[in-house]
Amino acid sequence: MKNIFRKRKPILTPEEHLEIIGKASKQVGPGVFFSSMVVIVSFLPVFLLTGMEGKLFSPLAWTKTFILLVDAFLAITLAPVLISFFLHGNLKPESANPITRTLEKLYRPVLKLCLKWKSIVIGIGVLSLVAGIIMFTRLGSEFMPPLDEGSILFMPISMPDVSNSEAKRILQVQDKLIKSLPEVTNVLGKAGRANTATDNSPISMIETVILLKPRNEWRPGITKDDIINELNEKLQIPGIRNGWTQPIINRINMLSTGIRTDVGVKVFGQNLDTIYAFAQKIKNQLEGIPGVQDLYVEPITGGKYIDITVKRDEISRYGLSVDDVNAVVESALGGMKLTTTVEGRQRFSVNARFGQDFRNNIQAIKRLQVQTMGFGPVPLEAVADITISEGPPMINSENALLRGTVLFNVRGRDLGSTVTEAQKKLNAMIGEMPKGYFLDWSGQWENQLRANRTLKIVMPIVLVIIFMVLYFTYHSFKESLLTMITVPFSLTGGVFLVYFYHVNLSVAVAVGFIALFGMAVELAMLMTIYLNQAMINLVADKGNSRDTISKADLREYIIAGATKRLRPVIMTVSVSLFGLIPILWATGVGSDVMRPITIPLIGGTITTIIYVLFVTPVVLEMVKESELKRNGKIEIINVK
Repeated sequence: MKNIFRKRKPILTPEEHLEIIGKASKQVGPGVFFSSMVVIVSFLPVFLLTGMEGKLFSPLAWTKTFILLVDAFLAITLAPVLISFFLHGNLKPESANPITRTLEKLYRPVLKLCLKWKSIVIGIGVLSLVAGIIMFTRLGSEFMPPLDEGSILFMPISMPDVSNSEAKRILQVQDKLIKSLPEVTNVLGKAGRANTATDNSPISMIETVILLKPRNEWRPGITKDDIINELNEKLQIPGIRNGWTQPIINRINMLSTGIRTDVGVKVFGQNLDTIYAFAQKIKNQLEGIPGVQDLYVEPITGGKYIDITVKRDEISRYGLSVDDVNAVVESALGGMKLTTTVEGRQRFSVNARFGQDFRNNIQAIKRLQVQTMGFGPVPLEAVADITISEGPPMINSENALLRGTVLFNVRGRDLGSTVTEAQKKLNAMIGEMPKGYFLDWSGQWENQLRANRTLKIVMPIVLVIIFMVLYFTYHSFKESLLTMITVPFSLTGGVFLVYFYHVNLSVAVAVGFIALFGMAVELAMLMTIYLNQAMINLVADKGNSRDTISKADLREYIIAGATKRLRPVIMTVSVSLFGLIPILWATGVGSDVMRPITIPLIGGTITTIIYVLFVTPVVLEMVKESELKRNGKIEIINVK
């Protein structure tokens, strides 16, 4: 409205007052509406994300969408009404504002210099774009930035034939060593499965939750990675393979992919021994790859079983049946249900079995007494062969196929490059696998591929939709294309800041770029509308002909139009930066995810304002000079 008020006398009649408000609303209304539509459409990829990334970021997209819808509606309906009520009296010119006056004094000479050296300005922009592309190719990738949960989950794996007493002893030793670290406040470990039907953990699997003290109580200069490395050195026990993760992400990984580490290589086939042999080969190939940590093969062989085979010829001599022998084995080892006790609404089975001393070794089991009718008690070994055999401790299947898994975490390197290098090393081995055997990558890598696939499909569609919105705004293919050119230059600033902050590309970073994408198009769109309004004023004052419009006239009106847009651009960008910059120094829970979203937004916002304020007028002047030279007149775009 400021450029309309500036042409009027300081004291206005009510009719003039309403007339100015109506004209100003008609001028900015289309720009506000269509720019809001562009930002909303740019968030379409976030709405289409699935899995955990969709659950995490869809509330952000919905919140911003509803805010923009309400904002666009109020800007063209309620705002003019409120202005008519509260904007009265002596209207001061824009030059009366010292901040605006100072900004314009700084902006005009720089813009004139850019318009004078257009080729250099365009060249600098192209070089920055090339540098951004090079930096982008060198960025690491991961599914999601690691969220510091404030605790550690220690998941070692022992030999599959470990006994209950040995697992208990190992657990106590590990808890004692972990508690000796000064940063640890509490330790709670368990071996085997919990009292739930959804936990199928064998006794060889230990899970220890480690709660840490507040960071201000840690030793100076120590980080969480340092704590994990120190604990890993303390807990080097023969026969134990250590694994480190966090409680929440571990549960999410196991529920979503069935893998309890960052990455897993699933080996599918028909025979467990062959699967295990290939899994061992894969483990040997992955050893030594930078970033691969906690590497081990999920045991599918090596379990110990007691086989009790009834001697049918012997039991016939003693007058026994197979059921008689099985009843003794059941009551001695497994336990036999005697009765059920009722306590209120709860019911408990009462089982009976032999004491621990009578069944804790193979010799004791052989001496178990079997009562006969005519020969008295005889030892179990007299009527049955008792041997120890090996077999799978647990049989895993997926899609009706037997499955083995090679598990590893990624630390000290990004997930994408680590898995890519691992895949290159395994490609040669895949050709050696027999028919019916194949590999599949799972874990965080599986989630990353799914998210990337969604973004690759949706982003081109979003670009087309945004281009169509711009075309319906300008009714010009050329102007729409010039506005879309802003996007790669604005993204360059985001890439620069992501690169210098050593942040890996992830879904969170992609969401930040998507938000930046919409804001960049919005600012460029509003600047283009103001510059085209300046062209309308030029044609009204000078006529639309190469004979009446000189290069000096064209430049003068472009500078005037860009200067009018200076204060709104600075205000919009300043509000965004003031809200985003504090996140860079946030340290609370969740800042690990918010920071990757914020970094590309801040860097891209800075380059967007530079491009919109200095490069967009340069490009527009080059286009209009070309139109005058080729057509003898300039093309006028009147947004309605």
